[in-house]
Amino acid sequence: MIRFENVSKRYRGTNKPALSEVEFDVQRGEFVFLVGASGSGKSSCLRLILREDTPSEGRVVVLGRDLRSLTTRKVPYFRRHIGSVFQDFRLLPGKTVFQNVAFTLQVIGSSRAFIQQSVPEALALVGLEGKEKRLPHELSGGEQQRVAIARAIVNRPQILLADEPTGNLDPATSIDIMQLLARINAGGTTVVMATHEAGFVDQMQRRVIELSGGVIMRDERHGGYGDTSGLPTLAPETVKGAAATAALTAVLELQKQIASNGSSADAEQSWVDAAPTPPAPEPDTVLPAVPVVAPAPVDETFVPAPAEVEPAEPEVSAASRAEPDTGTRSTPIDSPEIDLASIDGLGVADRLGLGKRDDEEVGPTA
Repeated sequence: MIRFENVSKRYRGTNKPALSEVEFDVQRGEFVFLVGASGSGKSSCLRLILREDTPSEGRVVVLGRDLRSLTTRKVPYFRRHIGSVFQDFRLLPGKTVFQNVAFTLQVIGSSRAFIQQSVPEALALVGLEGKEKRLPHELSGGEQQRVAIARAIVNRPQILLADEPTGNLDPATSIDIMQLLARINAGGTTVVMATHEAGFVDQMQRRVIELSGGVIMRDERHGGYGDTSGLPTLAPETVKGAAATAALTAVLELQKQIASNGSSADAEQSWVDAAPTPPAPEPDTVLPAVPVVAPAPVDETFVPAPAEVEPAEPEVSAASRAEPDTGTRSTPIDSPEIDLASIDGLGVADRLGLGKRDDEEVGPTA
């Protein structure tokens, strides 16, 4: 079905090849995972299979055809047998779900009767019955990816290529997409999927081809993802103890300030406690100004009379009435308790082969 024979690929302007002497075979009906870090060569393999690129050395044989001998005008006909699914969906925003899926058949010249029959079948397979008239922006991310899969399989291809199809989806939706791809594979379609999803690879136990720096490191039947140390983590690592240390330092500084001002604060607090408590004012009653004689240690002995108290205003505490207005407040402040435990790029037409044409006749896809 797919064969790489000593394939190397070098891109212009780069010293290191994207692929170096890659060799593997994919049989009909297989489900193959291409795994590896970013830049390992997974996407390059998919582009060579789709005939978007040609190898610098070696040859790629797909469906019995040597892709080096495939002329430009025959590429669209070749791609009719291959479906493609990508991470960014690539739907036509101005077309409905039905029209997006039917577009693949329209550009290859399928009859109206075939389109009316095949599109509902593809939508039913991916679980989108009843949503034919919706636009892409009216769908969730998982539903948009299902539309992209339906568009890829509506022409009943022999091979389905998937490049990070769950990269933009949440975990629950990703599971649904993987189950859908497994059902498509069970129907006889060969699936080649490039992914970083180690959990799915480990659970499904299919064939795994691991790439590193453009070289095949492992080709294992019923394998797992392998080394996941190079995968990015979603949550940043926290520096243990840094927040707690900073909080403890602040608490110690506060305790030093309280200890240094403790004697004067205690004296003033005792004077405040000894001050007489005036009676609560009655509503609509204006209290006369009463001079208050303070004890000897205090310089200012006159407390201004409280202003007229409106009924709606809250009652003023006795300590605040007796405190002299010196411009600064020296009454000790009760510091709250601190809980230290809590401080710690191609378009759709290009994918279908319509973006590359020469002057020759290309049939219904021209």
